[in-house]
Amino acid sequence: MRALCWHGKNDIRYDTVPDPGIEHGRDAIIRMSCCAICGSDLHLFDGFMPGMQSGDIMGHEFMGEVVEVGPDNHKLKVGDRVVVPFTITCGECDQCRRGNYSVCERSNRNKALADQVFGHTTAGLYGYTHLTGGYPGGQAEYVRVPYADTGPVRIPDGLDDEQVLFLGDIFPTGWQAAVQCDIEPTDTVAIWGAGPVGQMAIRSAVLLGAKQVIAIDHLPDRLSMARAGGAITIDFEEESVVDRLNELTQGKGPEKCIDAVGLEAHVTRSVDSIYDRAKQAMMAESDRPHVLREMIYVCRPAGTISVPGVYGGLVDKIPFGALMNKGLTLRTGQTHVNRWTDDLLRRIEDGQIDPSFVITHRATLQDGPRMYRTFRAKEDGCVKVVMRP
Repeated sequence: MRALCWHGKNDIRYDTVPDPGIEHGRDAIIRMSCCAICGSDLHLFDGFMPGMQSGDIMGHEFMGEVVEVGPDNHKLKVGDRVVVPFTITCGECDQCRRGNYSVCERSNRNKALADQVFGHTTAGLYGYTHLTGGYPGGQAEYVRVPYADTGPVRIPDGLDDEQVLFLGDIFPTGWQAAVQCDIEPTDTVAIWGAGPVGQMAIRSAVLLGAKQVIAIDHLPDRLSMARAGGAITIDFEEESVVDRLNELTQGKGPEKCIDAVGLEAHVTRSVDSIYDRAKQAMMAESDRPHVLREMIYVCRPAGTISVPGVYGGLVDKIPFGALMNKGLTLRTGQTHVNRWTDDLLRRIEDGQIDPSFVITHRATLQDGPRMYRTFRAKEDGCVKVVMRP
């Protein structure tokens, strides 16, 4: 089959690779019908995440048709149309029984490595480094889905691929980011980053009843999309984020703050960003946490900071004294996708939201290497790339 494979920093290739096969009785094989490039994939493309090996198949946002089912899988049948969550879950361990699917205790087949790096293993993830299992990803014609009797979400007739594709990652990720804030009707929710996850967090905060939602970015197309979703926008290259947030909250700061940026903050005008880039160049720091620092500084005392943005390693100069003394709550984590999918699928069916609004570019899988470069350069107002075989 054909697939998009990682061969090093800024080097994604359209390769011929072996077809996947059933390896365990609970497996299924999916013929991919639609997949997407995620912002998290760009962290791999840019070489910031450890644990990638040359030839690894990329991608964790995908869906398709079941073409083969293992003998112990009694949930799926050939012909089922499914979205596959990016977190691989066994459905049986203590964490899965608690609904903490992104920290499944069994699905990371490189558990010993993850235990050593993180202290305890997290779940296996598709196409996302050997720290999370080294599973082949979904930017391929066919995908092996382990534990396929627990993870995949069956899609009813009447919904097209683009309406439901993002149930596998960015929609539940934005939703969880907002839910972690425990939003109340009097709350101002500030969201750093108006990329795909930020856009979903904006609409999730609106659906959950926030009084005011504010989006922070600098790209005109993303800011326009955020305004269309009901957000007030701040262009961080044109004005002070802290001053504007204080102005919009009568000097009190937002009650809830969401970091939808993660480790590659691209602010260039601040002293701390220059510091981060210098430390990265010396390999003394892996991540650029400008957004975390700014959120801690501006968040209202006793407020909540929610972090769906991916961080990969070490951060420096975090004002933990301010975090502690202001009594802030910090909530983080990869997304417990299956905790949210039933509710979010119903909201799509009911017409409350159509997640396909984020799609700006459509391409074939063969065009994938070029689309990675386009997405990284954010050319032509790129927000979300969807690819098909």
